[in-house]
Order: sequence, then C-alpha cells, then structure tokens
Amino acid sequence: MSTKNTSVSLSSVTLELKTGNIAMLHADAIVNAANEQLNMGIGVSGAIAEAGGSAIQNECNEIGSCPTGSAVLTTAGNLNARYVIHAVAPMYGEGGENEKLRSAIVSVLSIADDKGLSSIAIPALGAGLFHFPMDECAKVMIGAIKDAAPKLKNINHVTICLHNDKKFEVFEKALNG
Repeated sequence: MSTKNTSVSLSSVTLELKTGNIAMLHADAIVNAANEQLNMGIGVSGAIAEAGGSAIQNECNEIGSCPTGSAVLTTAGNLNARYVIHAVAPMYGEGGENEKLRSAIVSVLSIADDKGLSSIAIPALGAGLFHFPMDECAKVMIGAIKDAAPKLKNINHVTICLHNDKKFEVFEKALNG
C-alpha cells in the first residue's frame, strides 16, 4: 500500500488525512475505536493493544466502561504516543448515530485540548465493526473537526488515519466537498 497524505488549514489547526496503521503514528494521542466495555480486541483496537501492550487494556479495565458518544483517556503503553483516547462510536442503525458520532469526536477533541495536547490521530470511527457507511462517517467526522477547530486552544494538528486508499479517497472527497 502506498502512503497517501493531504492536509488543509482550519483556523490554527492543520487537518491531515493519511493512510497507514494508526498504532504506529507519532502523536500526543491516538484515538482507539472503542466499545462501551473498553475491551480491546480486533480492528483498530486490536492493533493498538498489540503495539501498545497490556498496560492500556489494564487501565481500560480500571475505568470499566464508556458510554456511546463519549471518550476516556489512558496512557499509551509502548506506542509512539503519550496517550490513547478511547472513543465509542454508535452502532449504525441504532438511531441518532450522526449525533452520537459527532459527540464522540467532540469528546476526543475536548479531552485532548483540556490535557494540553497539540497533536492527535483519529481512525474512521464506527466505520468498521459498527458498520457506519464510510461516506457518512467522513462527513460527520470532518464536519465536527471543522466546527471545533476555531475553539481549540492547544491542538494544532489532527490526523485522520485511514487503513487503506479506498477509505482515504472517501475522506478526501468529503474534505474537499
């Protein structure tokens, strides 16, 4: 897979789209596509758990749970990041999913900004095991980031890390559309 990359400026925030493995990125925080029980198993969550080690899951176990549309913070174990923000996207079809996904993104940005972090990396939340259509996911995520950017005090770089070129192209279309 070739690495694709594009970025735009939103106020004082650079929004970057990139292909790759989020667990390998260098950022103050990377975002885990979590479930409400904070069990790290497969997909993005599994990649983060494998690269970061058991300390991340151990902290998740101590926290216990996180409601849909919210996020919680843990350390990052052995990752190239300082923190992992575990965000719970909605299962597509449960009702109100766009608002819940938007809320999860706003929660991620709020936690990172309040912690004084300057860079975060986010996957396509909900677009895997939770069956969110990729084009809808892209529009909601990019819209939430664009709306929040002028209010952010510390974050100056947001990367949306996408697993493959096809996902990248859908997000790039939403970013430019």
